[in-house]
Amino acid sequence: MGIVVRLTWAQPEDLLPHEIVQARVEGKHVDAVVAAWQAAGGTTIPEVSGAGTDPAMVALRPLARRLLDELQEEPAAPSPNEPESWSAIIATLSPAPRKPVGDDLRERVHGAWAGRAAGCLLGKPVEKIPRQGIEEILRATGRWPLNDWFTAEGLPADVNARWPWNKRSAPTSLAENINGMPEDDDLNYPLLALTLLESHGREFTTEDVAQLWLDALPAGRSFTAERAAYRNILDARPVPETATYHNPFREWIGALIRTDVFGWVNPGDVLASARLAYEDARLSHTRNGVYGAMWAAALGAAALTASNTDEVLDAAGTIIPPQSRLAHAVAFGRERGRDGDTSEAGVRQALDAIHDEFGSLHWVHTLNNAAVIAYALQAGGGDFATSISIAVTAGWDTDSAGATVGAVVGALAGFDGIEPRWTTPLRNSIATSLPGGDQQITDLVDRTLALISSTHSQ
Repeated sequence: MGIVVRLTWAQPEDLLPHEIVQARVEGKHVDAVVAAWQAAGGTTIPEVSGAGTDPAMVALRPLARRLLDELQEEPAAPSPNEPESWSAIIATLSPAPRKPVGDDLRERVHGAWAGRAAGCLLGKPVEKIPRQGIEEILRATGRWPLNDWFTAEGLPADVNARWPWNKRSAPTSLAENINGMPEDDDLNYPLLALTLLESHGREFTTEDVAQLWLDALPAGRSFTAERAAYRNILDARPVPETATYHNPFREWIGALIRTDVFGWVNPGDVLASARLAYEDARLSHTRNGVYGAMWAAALGAAALTASNTDEVLDAAGTIIPPQSRLAHAVAFGRERGRDGDTSEAGVRQALDAIHDEFGSLHWVHTLNNAAVIAYALQAGGGDFATSISIAVTAGWDTDSAGATVGAVVGALAGFDGIEPRWTTPLRNSIATSLPGGDQQITDLVDRTLALISSTHSQ
């Protein structure tokens, strides 16, 4: 008998329970599919379905494929509150403000790149660990409330066993081991975006994004919606089917983590940044997955010219369809942070409310993580350490939320406004598996500024 290979985010028996959840959200009829799957012995609880390489689940793979096809054949119900096309999206929006670029642009772009790396690195070892686990680790190592890098020094064996670190990340993302920014998809994708703009300019197409993935992105370094889209690209499926065919992750956070650079090359212009993000995101995402990417790009654009986080959030909010679920999530997060209470009790109360509102969603979904990002930015008030620490202790996708928050607050502060304890360990270096190898942050700043200058000179 051959070896059974476990390929996460790709096995039909694992995709089906996630697709049932997403199909319900889109107004599809799922009852017959659920009944057929349960009658065969399958579970509809996501991430329990495949149970690794359980032969019983592998045997259900043909049925899972057929049921996925059944759900695929039924179109999603139209939603006037959540349009799909660019023209329909912008028809829902209010005019977006533009603020002139100051003479501190280099400092801000440097802060954005370094802040994104530092925020990502802080959240990297505890990605997927729930809030209570993060708190227990920090208390056990004398670092609660979080205000510094995680450490394994002094961590009791029982706590370590109960809340195992992110296996890929912990060795290089703990205080005692940090030596530059280790590889992470939250940095790989901004690097790809930079290459995309350098190669194709601002008129790139979604098909250009697909080709770049094939040329430069190792398939094994893609996850969730990106892995499903990658498979669809290889299967010669056209855009936008790449985002919808057997891809239950199409409203998850993957596109949101890809688009900061589209904001950085459009300082102060949130609508232009959102358009580029839309073109990139539609390869793998729909609706709120796309809006999340647009919002992240707009946050990046606004952060390079704004004076504070309120200005950033106000400007970026103008590109979100106002009746969408993302608009609700961002507003909910902001409202929890308006009092600026960052005491331990205040943060706990706010995060409890966010988890009560969005806790039914997967930990990699766009909506819950967007609420956290909005809350961390609003409550943190521009303080770098406070903002990224809130984003990480919230749980869910800790490195992604930390990266987005770190980029915004880093841009507001400028590189020299970030405490050296967060930037010095980066050693001006970002590791990557993309062509060209490890990158120097200062070189990335130069390349970003060159893209801005080329546009302004036209």
